[in-house]
Amino acid sequence: MSAPLDGVKVVDLATLFAGPLAAAFLADFGADVIKVEHPAKPDPARGHGPAKDGVGLWWKVLGRNKRTVTLNLSDPEGAALLRRLLADADVLVENFRPGTLERWGLGPAELHAVNPRLVIARISGFGQVGPYARRPGFGTLAEAMSGFAAATGEPDGPPTLPPFGLADSVAALATAYAVMLALRSRDASGTGQVVDLAIIEPIMAMLGPQITWYDQIGYVQPRLGNRSNNNAPRNTYRCADGRWVAVSTSAQSIAERVLRLVGRPELVDEPWFATGSGRAAHADELDAAVGAWVAARGRDEVVAAFEEAQAAVAPVYDVRDILADPQYAALGTVHTVPDEELGEVRMQNVPFRLSSTPGEIRHAGRRHGQDTDAVLAALGLSAAELAALRARGVI
Repeated sequence: MSAPLDGVKVVDLATLFAGPLAAAFLADFGADVIKVEHPAKPDPARGHGPAKDGVGLWWKVLGRNKRTVTLNLSDPEGAALLRRLLADADVLVENFRPGTLERWGLGPAELHAVNPRLVIARISGFGQVGPYARRPGFGTLAEAMSGFAAATGEPDGPPTLPPFGLADSVAALATAYAVMLALRSRDASGTGQVVDLAIIEPIMAMLGPQITWYDQIGYVQPRLGNRSNNNAPRNTYRCADGRWVAVSTSAQSIAERVLRLVGRPELVDEPWFATGSGRAAHADELDAAVGAWVAARGRDEVVAAFEEAQAAVAPVYDVRDILADPQYAALGTVHTVPDEELGEVRMQNVPFRLSSTPGEIRHAGRRHGQDTDAVLAALGLSAAELAALRARGVI
């Protein structure tokens, strides 16, 4: 079968990181994604993080399955070429500061005049409207403003930010979902629409009922470290070999199995043990029981004992553990991708499986502007015209 998004043309103008990742998710399932970058200023993601032989490795993941084109959109000729590129496109993904595309004559009104069927996904830190709309916005700011940082970290420590692009990644999934909804609507109506996605919002949606809690009973979720107010024991525990495991007891039956396993069955009979909130109120006692038992054993022994007892545990992995784990191997979670610059690159595979039309990572991120001539030649530009545009800095 053909890929689910075979025949869908996506133009990706976005940088750092939500928009490009959303476009990559679409490309994984067959969309023809054309990544447009400035001729002199590539997507900064190409230079983020470690590199090998001068080749940015993060870009290899973020730019997967995309064709790469250079266009100076602030130049009228570049803007005109983008309009031609979008004339038969299905989706545009952009994350310029609100008002930027309009200043270049590339706002939704102008683009829908060229292509009424176009779905325009606009990703920004704070959305297209409101008092903060024109502020620079990044995932870090969303992690702070959404309530995530305030609820993350040790009780006596500072608010904690994640060491990776969490808010951007959540926003990327939300954008891909929104684009699919807009395409489905277009199938019925015949017209495209604008997706206005503020990075501050999707991560807030993932944080559970914090707003409802406060609205109804004035409750503000505190920082609890690795604990939970909803159940216990729930924490990370250090093993005798210096490695760590995580234990979760969201289900009452699991909590009972854990305490029996660690040799404290009498705690199961305590009245407070019968509810998650009751156990959370006695987290110190429960953590001490589980922690002492875990600390006397190596990680593999702990995991095996929990598995035999049908209690919930997971080793705390770093990337070396992930690459050696048989479950990830069985799922095909890590994929080896061919690459012209590095030979082969291993990266995370498509994050779910479809039984009939699975996604696929066909190649890693390509060189800056690698496909410019091929893509623009398909619009009818000659080699001489391409050379002249390149000389003027348009491409």
